[in-house]
Amino acid sequence: MGLLDGALGDAAGALLGGQGADAQKMLGGLLTQFGGASGGGAGSGLLGAAVALVQQHGLQGLVQKLSGGGLADVVQSWVGTGANAPVSAAQLEQVLGADSVAAVARQAGVSTQDAAGGLASMLPELVNQLTPDGKIPGNASDLLGGLSGLLKR
Repeated sequence: MGLLDGALGDAAGALLGGQGADAQKMLGGLLTQFGGASGGGAGSGLLGAAVALVQQHGLQGLVQKLSGGGLADVVQSWVGTGANAPVSAAQLEQVLGADSVAAVARQAGVSTQDAAGGLASMLPELVNQLTPDGKIPGNASDLLGGLSGLLKR
């Protein structure tokens, strides 16, 4: 992990009440996997837009929306401690709505199709990382706010 990833992890650790190593691992993994700190480009914009989408709904609200839209088993796998079940771009667009996906696309500077595909790859891991104990933590909104701010730097 690079210096920037370490600094971002330390900042996220402060948001998590001093759990620096866990936060650094989480944030560094997301940044590496989706091109945040070191990759730049569309991956960075999509990760920021995915975090903003989760913030907009709240983690609990997003989980409920996706579950109510027919993806309950899929979303439960993301929250749980086992393997993450995949979700398709079409499934997410149907449940979230074309307007929400279009807003993510505008924020990330990509096409709607790329935004839906990016969300399909990022949301499972983002939700998984935000629910390390198989449940939604009470400080999820604080962490999301911190991640959003860090991704804009």
